[in-house]
Amino acid sequence: MYDIENIRNDFHALSLKTHNKPLVYLDTAASAQKPNSVIEKIKYIYENEYANVHRGMYELSEKATLNFEEARSKVRLFINAKKNEEIIFTKGATNSINTVAYSWGLNNLSKNDEIIICESEHHSNIVPWQLIQRLKGFTIKVAKVDDNGCLDLDYFKSLLNDKVKLVCQAHVSNVLGTIFPIKEVCELSHKAGALVMVDGCQAIPHTKVDVQDLDCDFYAFSGHKLYGPTGVGVLYGKKEILENMVPFEGGGDMIKTVAFEGSSWADLPARFEAGTPMIVQAIGLGYAIDYVNSLGMDNITKHEKELSDLLALELNKIDGIINIGTAPNKAGVFSFVSKYAHPQDYAMVLDQQGIAVRTGHHCAQPLHKRFNQSVSVRASLGLYTNQEDIERFIAAIKKANQFFA
Repeated sequence: MYDIENIRNDFHALSLKTHNKPLVYLDTAASAQKPNSVIEKIKYIYENEYANVHRGMYELSEKATLNFEEARSKVRLFINAKKNEEIIFTKGATNSINTVAYSWGLNNLSKNDEIIICESEHHSNIVPWQLIQRLKGFTIKVAKVDDNGCLDLDYFKSLLNDKVKLVCQAHVSNVLGTIFPIKEVCELSHKAGALVMVDGCQAIPHTKVDVQDLDCDFYAFSGHKLYGPTGVGVLYGKKEILENMVPFEGGGDMIKTVAFEGSSWADLPARFEAGTPMIVQAIGLGYAIDYVNSLGMDNITKHEKELSDLLALELNKIDGIINIGTAPNKAGVFSFVSKYAHPQDYAMVLDQQGIAVRTGHHCAQPLHKRFNQSVSVRASLGLYTNQEDIERFIAAIKKANQFFA
């Protein structure tokens, strides 16, 4: 049984008040709240088991190293990667994608090549490739989404040819909530000879991710969206691809030998983890995975689906609200505008009612342009969202309409 009230008790932040009203936190897509157990365990690590990792020949360092590498194993199992060496700890998903851009893209893309980026992408899966494009001169082609926010597969297929070397595609849109057909995208791309870079930030908290089943070449996500700490992310890459990539960050721990005549790189995953790693953050991410596993991802998905269906139903009933993204297969991310007032005005009214949502372009300006908008209001659900949160959100939108209409 998914006991939502007991689950909510695991999150201290949900007991807070804002403007003297109980907090309704609907900004999980930006960053998830943290379970008390994760916060307490991070504190324990800092107080009792903290040291630098990998080379310290003393008990405290050995314990820290064990915890750090155990976290890597937890990530591997969580996304069903084949080997621990395929799990690279980074500063976040943005850093993960930049690692692929500079370590793979800079060395494998040339003037006559093409890459495909979907117009629904977060800026983090657009801008790094534009920076590399300036250096290498390849062509960027743009895949389209339809009016419901679904990937236009026919158009996508028309872009594929033997010049395409990479496809960049989010697993779930951070604006539309659309769950994109990644497995099919990978299959089609591989047939054309292209690799696939998946931004998994918005999928990883909501649904089971199996990178072997998807057959993606790279998969990136951030720890703070998976109920873990900020400052840590994950880059999954197929071992045979990572082994042929040159690191773009140099420093300690990522080398095998160093001489002024030249250096050689460490084995995976160390070659992509230059410098002192995000030790406690990575361990904290492992604890967050433990927490999610204790609830069961299938249970989380089912719970969020029920609330998402309720929110979609009620939001569609409200006069003047225009939803952005109405795909039949959605995660708990809802963006909308109103014919009565600017999104920031709505957000301010909602804030006064104790409801936390996000406004802006959500780092997806091309996607907003596709839907003829500059900004939107976004409400996003988490494993701790309950029916009362949805009801209070809908009531606050109606109240805002009365004020602005």
